[in-house]
Amino acid sequence: MTGIKTTGEKKLMFFSGRAHPELAEEVAQQLGVGVVPTKAFDFANGEIYVRYQESARGADCFLIQSHTAPINKWIMEQLIMIDALKRASARSITVIVPFYGYARQDKKHRGREPISARLIADMMKTAGADRLLTVDLHTDQIQGFFDGPVDHLFALPLLADYVGRKVDREKLTVVSPDAGRVRVADRWCDRLGAPLAIVHKRRDKDVANQVTVHEVVGEVKGRVCVLVDDMIDTGGTICAAADALFAHGAEDVIVTATHGVLSGPAADRLKNSRVSEFVFTNTLPTPGELSADLDKISVLSIAPTIASAVREVFEDGSVTSLFDEQ
Repeated sequence: MTGIKTTGEKKLMFFSGRAHPELAEEVAQQLGVGVVPTKAFDFANGEIYVRYQESARGADCFLIQSHTAPINKWIMEQLIMIDALKRASARSITVIVPFYGYARQDKKHRGREPISARLIADMMKTAGADRLLTVDLHTDQIQGFFDGPVDHLFALPLLADYVGRKVDREKLTVVSPDAGRVRVADRWCDRLGAPLAIVHKRRDKDVANQVTVHEVVGEVKGRVCVLVDDMIDTGGTICAAADALFAHGAEDVIVTATHGVLSGPAADRLKNSRVSEFVFTNTLPTPGELSADLDKISVLSIAPTIASAVREVFEDGSVTSLFDEQ
C-alpha cells in the first residue's frame, strides 16, 4: 500500500460577513445549518480583522456578503474572509454575492476609464475564490470576468409571480425603463402573458444619475404598468419613467427591481412618487429611513433561491434546473 484511504463525507460550512446578517441567517435557516461563528472587528485606523471560530479544513465553504453601503468596506472584508478560508485549508470556496458591487462599470464608455466590475472579479479570484454565485448581474457579460464557474441566479420568478397574483393580467403591461432592459422585460411578458412597452431615455454622460425621459413606445393608456429593472439607486430614472407612463395615460404603475440600493435622494423620491408600490428583493438591506414607509415598499426574500442554488452546488447538481421553466 502506497497511500492512505479515507472514508470521510463532504462537509458544507456557511459563513457570513457583517454587511447583511439578516439575509445570511435566512439562507442558513433554509439550508438547515448554522452560520459559522466569526470574530470580526475594525481596528482604530479602519483595518479589518477576521478569524473563524471553527476549523474549515477540508470543507466546502460558502461565504455570503452583499455589497451594500459602505460598499468598499464590505468588499474588502469579503476579500479578507476569502483569504482566511484559503489559508484555513478549505476544500472549496464559493463566494455568494447577492448584489455585485461596481457592476455598472462593466465596460469603457470613454477613454481612460476603468472596467471596475472586472477588477472586483480579479480580486476575488486572487484572494482564493473558486466559484461565484450572484443574483441578477447588471449585465450578463460580467460572468466572463471571473476565471471560474459563475452561477447567475434570477429574481424574475419571485417578482413576476408576486405581481401576477396582485394585478388583473388583462390590464397588465410590462414596461422596460430603457433599451438595455428590453430582454429581461420580454421574459416577464412571456411569464405573465402581457404586452411590452419601452420608455426611451437619454442619459447625460457628464452628470451622474441625470436622465431625460423622451417618449413611451407601446400602448399604456388605461393599463396597469409594471416597470422592471435590476436595481434602483437614487430613484431618478425609475421615477421619471413612471411620470412618463402617467403622462401617457397609465392607470397605475408598479415598480419592481431585484436590488434596492436606494441611496442619496431615493427615500424622498419614492415617498413622493405616484407609483403605488415598489417591490424589491432582500439582496440588500432596506435603508432605515424607508422602514416606516413599508406600506408602499414590499420586500420579497431571495433566501430560498440562494439556498436552493447552494444545495445544488454542494450536491453536484444543476443550478440551471432551478430556472428551466423560464
